[in-house]
Amino acid sequence: MADGEIKVDNDPVFKGIDPIKYEGPDSDNPLAYRYYDKDQMVLGKRMEDHLRMAVCYWHTFCWDGFDIFGAGTTDRPWHAARNDRAAADAKMAAAFEFFTKLGLPYYCFHDVDVTEDSATPDELSNNLKRAADRLAAYQEATGVKLLWGTANLFSNPRFAAGGLTNPNPEVAACAVRQIRDCLEATNQLGGENYVLWGGREGYDTLLNTNLDRELNNFGRFLSMVVEHKHKIGFKGKILIEPKPHEPMYHQYDFDSATIHGFLQHFGLEKEVHVNIEPNHATLSGHSFAHEIATAVSLGIMGSIDINCGNYQNGWDTDQFNLDVRDITLALIELLPSGGLDTGGFNFDAKVRRQSSDLDDLFYAHVGGVDALARALLSAADIIEKGEIAKFKAARYAGWESSDLGKMMLSDGASLESIADKAAATGLNPSHTSGRQEMLENLVNRSLK
Repeated sequence: MADGEIKVDNDPVFKGIDPIKYEGPDSDNPLAYRYYDKDQMVLGKRMEDHLRMAVCYWHTFCWDGFDIFGAGTTDRPWHAARNDRAAADAKMAAAFEFFTKLGLPYYCFHDVDVTEDSATPDELSNNLKRAADRLAAYQEATGVKLLWGTANLFSNPRFAAGGLTNPNPEVAACAVRQIRDCLEATNQLGGENYVLWGGREGYDTLLNTNLDRELNNFGRFLSMVVEHKHKIGFKGKILIEPKPHEPMYHQYDFDSATIHGFLQHFGLEKEVHVNIEPNHATLSGHSFAHEIATAVSLGIMGSIDINCGNYQNGWDTDQFNLDVRDITLALIELLPSGGLDTGGFNFDAKVRRQSSDLDDLFYAHVGGVDALARALLSAADIIEKGEIAKFKAARYAGWESSDLGKMMLSDGASLESIADKAAATGLNPSHTSGRQEMLENLVNRSLK
């Protein structure tokens, strides 16, 4: 090995587990894909290219099963030497073995996921540079690519009151440094997006919060992120991840519509997009499909962290989303717009705390992958049949074909002219059925 060359560790951690292959719907093998055939053509595109699936580093390799009521439950070999450089290197080797055995094209990470514990910002910066070089070597050896990177601005106690919105400029400056370093590492690694999740960009009480200062700082520093993206030649998208609350009582990135208004205020609506998570959508009182449809309509659709929550609970449980119907409803909003370009479906999900074996990581991801594939096939069937699109077009046809609809949308129309038209023609329209149940039946008939 030449001086400075990085050794890629090929020692298997997941012994006894072969690469996961497509075996078809009749397979009884629990460690095989029954629906995900990456080369199958769907709506003119390979299934792999539609879904662009990624494994997340944090839940899969950093979490040890702890919760607020108890210690970790998992026995992960890379956790044996906790938080030192050897452990970080072992974790990276295990991660790329896992990515390649799943046969998925992408992964995602936070800066602190891929480094050992760093006591100071200087240490984190240096450790991330080393980690990025190692990640590059693993990417070259395996062909696995980076979907996106992000800086963790929520775990360190200094970020208790936020990162970019922190009342202390020293803390905000450290947040800016972390973003700069991680954005540059993401660019080095050929990442296709860069995400900002503002988990602590918000407040617990307005009694100690200067809302104007925090929002203006947030917009100012986000503009700097965009400027730096262009300065270093990063070609990917900058993404903000909506979430209404948790850990803060109120988070500024509440939902897609809120983010769009914020971006417009700072002139960033053409530069920044959203990374949507179904569990966050439900926490904000929306459906997954609603958030997708809103982002598509507003022109800010970016990427998806695919998971779900438990409807009995009011917090972010990050479960693997196996609800084929729910994902299908989202995909019939996404696919007609062209689908995802630089984005993908990142499994921001974790096994349950009692699922403590290494094998459980594979069972969980195989189920999640197949649920996405089934939903894609279901959505494609709905789109190809065209019945729902035809009904929707007919329902709104009056805006395009009737003289009244054209007049109301014309440049010269005013409140007064429309009201006068309604009075002069004696309008007294009746209701037309929305046929919701019929349309829901059409969806169910297409589910695979």
